[in-house]
Amino acid sequence: MAATLTGTFTLGHSPDPDDAFMFYAMAANKIDLRGYHFEHRLEDIQILNERAMRGELHISAVSIHACAYVADKYLLLPCGASMGDGYGPLVIEKHRTPNIEPAYAEGYGVAGSEDRTSHEDIRERLRGRLIAVPGVMTSAFLALQLYLGEFKYIVVPFDEIFETVGTGRAEAGLIIHEGQLTYAHSGFTKIIDLGEWWKDRTGLPLPLGGNVLRKDIPREIQSDLVAILRESIEFGLNHRDEAVQHSMPYARGMDSNLASKFIGMYVNEFTRDYGEVGREAIRRFLGEARERAYIDREISIEFVK
Repeated sequence: MAATLTGTFTLGHSPDPDDAFMFYAMAANKIDLRGYHFEHRLEDIQILNERAMRGELHISAVSIHACAYVADKYLLLPCGASMGDGYGPLVIEKHRTPNIEPAYAEGYGVAGSEDRTSHEDIRERLRGRLIAVPGVMTSAFLALQLYLGEFKYIVVPFDEIFETVGTGRAEAGLIIHEGQLTYAHSGFTKIIDLGEWWKDRTGLPLPLGGNVLRKDIPREIQSDLVAILRESIEFGLNHRDEAVQHSMPYARGMDSNLASKFIGMYVNEFTRDYGEVGREAIRRFLGEARERAYIDREISIEFVK
């Protein structure tokens, strides 16, 4: 309860342009913080998921997958979602030259091209491969389990997956963050877009990330914190150019135009509020994972009221 006494809250988020965009107004004191102070802790999403399981931070970005495991300690904020609406994490491989590429791989790397190859063929191909993944608590990992079933994998930091696949330590990689836009330039080919597959199958966006708030924070302060985060998101959307520029140190190889495109993919109307569609997407995503025993507990996600 130290935060209640001091008015200082630990705030965990990823060092990525979309998170930097969302929290810009808070970090730069562009909005009324109501006398509260925030210590920004920038860490890899897998580390944030693990810290949330231990209840270490007052407010934190987490994977929606991890929400199933932190619901005893945290409430999900109604704003701050990262949803892939017809796009999302990718499985990639090293680009192959046409004379050695299998016939059934023709067209990979072109938008929508996996439709021309049956999902059965893609699944069969991937099941025999070692796939580099960014963490077992990420929503990307859970989405790949729902798509593929059991598969061989190694866990590496998300920003080392290209290198891991490129050097042959893994035969394919599960890509999150800006790699979804830079994979082709980096010499890789798309095998499957899991957000596109999920949308085609369910009609829903793929719920990837959210922000959670510790349950032991008093209700009136919870309301203040929701309002502050919502205002920070709105400020970024209403002052896009300056918020994008603030995000550029975290853009990892993207110019401002590409960074702005990436931010637009994941800071949108679902970020303002999940709405019923976003909430149904979470119920469907985690519910299917529970039914298939990829989550080993009952799903009970509560939102801050």
